[in-house]
Amino acid sequence: MNSQVAETSIADRELMITRLINAAPEKVYRAWTEPALLKQWFAPAPWQVVSAETDVRPGGISMIAMRGPDGNELPNRGVYLEVVPNEKLVFTDAYTEAWVPSEKPFMTVILTFENEGGRTRYTARVRHFTVAVREAHERMGFYQGWGQCTTQLEKLVATL
Repeated sequence: MNSQVAETSIADRELMITRLINAAPEKVYRAWTEPALLKQWFAPAPWQVVSAETDVRPGGISMIAMRGPDGNELPNRGVYLEVVPNEKLVFTDAYTEAWVPSEKPFMTVILTFENEGGRTRYTARVRHFTVAVREAHERMGFYQGWGQCTTQLEKLVATL
């Protein structure tokens, strides 16, 4: 497969948010990896995080459960694929633990935390397994939800 075809197919399946956050990458990374901090910003209000568990290493689990205003809970299970402290996290819901495949993989997330003079160029790339899944995620409110969570993240890291 030539690289132009691969790039086009990735672009067709990717949603992305980037923002310059007024905090060091170490603080933004902590907010993504420490359960007590994740609980404070990860779900777009009025949703809330009711539990969070992380084992931040390649092959380690991530389990974050959110509860909606209607009381329904949405568990998000995944596995870390790549961990570069304070620089990059890659995780996917294609596995639920170790290398146990999930029943319905949805996405792989690539987070980068680039230092720009003590601030962080935060980029979240969300790659989906099909174009249809990417389109569904966009219709579900990806930009609004992830944007709101990023604003909540910014407010939290300003206090660390």
